Amino acid sequence: GRSSRKGFREYNQENSKMTKGTTSFGKRHNKTHTLCVRCGRSSYHIQKKTCGACGYPATKLRRYNWSQKSLRRKAQGTGRMRYMKTLSTVAKNGFRHLTVASRKQK
Repeated sequence: GRSSRKGFREYNQENSKMTKGTTSFGKRHNKTHTLCVRCGRSSYHIQKKTCGACGYPATKLRRYNWSQKSLRRKAQGTGRMRYMKTLSTVAKNGFRHLTVASRKQK
């Protein structure tokens, strides 16, 4: 005859006890986090009204030394650097402002 071993589905229906894994994951359909206005990551907690990644709406950016990799991702040089990228050229020319460069001698 057939063995009395039961499959997962039959076992779960009999006990109808909630498990920590598989069956619990089907019940997750509410969003806790949404997009952050400052950093653009999906880390803005809707109920807390704070971002878990950058700390918005706090004025200072959230950063901790215990996460070296996180510091690297947010460090200077990872963005557009609109001001910094031209700074070496501007410094080389003596920080000229509202003047026209003198013509080069041939």
